[in-house]
Amino acid sequence: MTNGIEEARGQRNWLERLGAAIPGYRGFQDRELRRDVDHTLREHLADELGRLKGLLRDGSRGWVDAGKLGALNGFDRLDRQLDGLSQAIRFSDYGASGLFDAVKIGEPELQRLYEFDGSVVDDLAQLESEIAALPAPGGDDPAPALDHLLQQARALDGKWRQRGQVISNAVQGAHG
Repeated sequence: MTNGIEEARGQRNWLERLGAAIPGYRGFQDRELRRDVDHTLREHLADELGRLKGLLRDGSRGWVDAGKLGALNGFDRLDRQLDGLSQAIRFSDYGASGLFDAVKIGEPELQRLYEFDGSVVDDLAQLESEIAALPAPGGDDPAPALDHLLQQARALDGKWRQRGQVISNAVQGAHG
């Protein structure tokens, strides 16, 4: 039964997956709701990053309790990167981008934006699984895994900063 459910979930399109993951996201096409939904999306993603920071802190606490303080530098760098990404997402302002104008954004343009946002959700899920898999005290050195996670978080930060361009392209496509 579980395999059938997972298979059906995998067959849903980006919009359905995103709508299922983020409350209120399905109304994004309605211009009056776009601003509220964009805010909801950003709050959801920032909250998810806050949750990931909590998982990271829990992992670092084990290293502190074991007296292995040398591992904390990597945890701290990743924590700061996740915090910066969370702030960038939470306080992004796309109000001047045209996404919230009266222009009708078409399905193809919205699909590209949905796919972009869905890929960010997927990237956060990947970060979560890798944070959960960090070695425990007494195991392998966590530094290589933390460095890899830091690179992923930086890449996600760069990707998020491209979202404004994705929105601009959607608006231009609607005008074209």
